[in-house]
Amino acid sequence: MGNSNAKGVRRLINACFYTMAGFKATWKSEEAFRQEVVLSVIMIPAGLWIGTTATQRALLVGTCLIVLITELLNSAIETVVDRIGSENHILSGQAKDMGSAAVFLSLCATMLVWGLIIYERFFTLQ
Repeated sequence: MGNSNAKGVRRLINACFYTMAGFKATWKSEEAFRQEVVLSVIMIPAGLWIGTTATQRALLVGTCLIVLITELLNSAIETVVDRIGSENHILSGQAKDMGSAAVFLSLCATMLVWGLIIYERFFTLQ
């Protein structure tokens, strides 16, 4: 934690460092995040090519980003639960399962959007 009294530009600079620390910690500790980043590096440019309108491109790229966002939040939940204690507790398990379910739904949304747009682009007569 940094200086919570920072204001203005200093606060923004601090926030950038905290953000990078969060990315670094997640990259280091979460294989799923690394896999999703690698896929996003491939899928985001592909989405810009596959999409024929700004809306399609936003949906294709946006769903990739939503997966990453959800994985970051899931990793944060898991880290906090692990920090609280190592004993098995039903609520700890539920919290982790709920985070995992959120990631799953973001992946489902991504597959739906990509599938529909790819179908419309390549498999329908226009």
